[in-house]
Amino acid sequence: MIKSHPMVNTLLGLKGNPKACVWTEPLWGIPFNLYAPYASLYMVALGVTESQIGLIASIGMVFQVFSALLSGAITDKMGRKRSTLIFDILSWSVPCLIWAVSQSFSYFVIAAIVNSLWRITANSWTCLMVEDCDQSKLVDIYSWIHIAGLLAAFVAPLAGLFVGKFGLVPTVRGLYLLAFVMMTAKFLVLNAFATETRQGEIRRQETAHQSMGALLGQYGGVFRQIVRTPETMLTLGIMLVMSICTMVNGAFWGILVTERLQIPQEHIAVFPFVKSTIMLLFFFFVMPRIAGMNFQRPMLTGFSLFVISQLILISSPEKSYLFLIISMILEACSLALIQPFTDSLVVTTVDPQERARIMSILYVIMITLTSPFGWLAGLSAELDQRLPFLLNIGLFLLGAALVYQAGRSARKVETAA
Repeated sequence: MIKSHPMVNTLLGLKGNPKACVWTEPLWGIPFNLYAPYASLYMVALGVTESQIGLIASIGMVFQVFSALLSGAITDKMGRKRSTLIFDILSWSVPCLIWAVSQSFSYFVIAAIVNSLWRITANSWTCLMVEDCDQSKLVDIYSWIHIAGLLAAFVAPLAGLFVGKFGLVPTVRGLYLLAFVMMTAKFLVLNAFATETRQGEIRRQETAHQSMGALLGQYGGVFRQIVRTPETMLTLGIMLVMSICTMVNGAFWGILVTERLQIPQEHIAVFPFVKSTIMLLFFFFVMPRIAGMNFQRPMLTGFSLFVISQLILISSPEKSYLFLIISMILEACSLALIQPFTDSLVVTTVDPQERARIMSILYVIMITLTSPFGWLAGLSAELDQRLPFLLNIGLFLLGAALVYQAGRSARKVETAA
């Protein structure tokens, strides 16, 4: 019976903040995954060049550095719940409205700057979800978070039909307006059912009489703590690899497929549908068997599958749906393996007493190192649209090496204990 499935048991057994965060997540994940495949094509249709798309991504990353830097102090001082509500609305609801009425490059720059505030809510929302939950359930919980976004697969083909009937720009404007409504509803419902965490209350009391400047001044000691923790540093490297590759794929996959491989725009939604369906099947039928495993083997397998998927993508002939679907299936399996384990590593390798500030610094470092790659990938795409994906291959090989070393480090810690 479905109720005996371990993933379903986890979902039905959630309580408190984990339940509020997981059950409301589809209201964010569905609209985001509906408009995301068309975002770069939408910009191109409005006259934005490939190098400008890369520049927009890099500008957004630069501002994300400042948001991430402030995120730990804001999350501690305002509390996890309040920070999440305020900055969710500012970083997602407002940009969706800007994107919906965008006319030129400058609109997208403004939206990217406002959207950069999501780094604050990423910190506060993570703390809200994980601080009072059973740590042994983290991989399953993060699997459900990713599943929430994959539910868009079942309505994604409708987006393709609308693109074919009404055109790309009107359809994407409508998707952004839908995202505004659904995401705003999610933020309000989550705030209604969530409560401040125990650690959040402690940190809010501790920081009540400290200024933001004083809190930021304490980051030096937290940074030294990170540097002296090899497990956290290796996790940072893996986060960096995933961040760059996610940015490259999000910005340039649609352009490669439509312009180089000559796939019609209205058919684009087919591929996210395949990807999401495969990931859903993977989460339900494979993840329960490996969720309790050490992270090393699943993640190494995932990185290997991603490299193969990118090699198939860049070697696909024009209008080859079969090659693209095979590439998408392999990418889906790789991400289903990598993402939940990476998310779990981020939580479990940091000091829980300093989680907000440590995550703040990790995000600052990751974004600072990621930001130039949007612009560089954009320049390389103008030379050859396959070059950004060759960059992905190199980065995922590096990621595999980091996972291998992280596994060795974890075994040493276990042995010493």
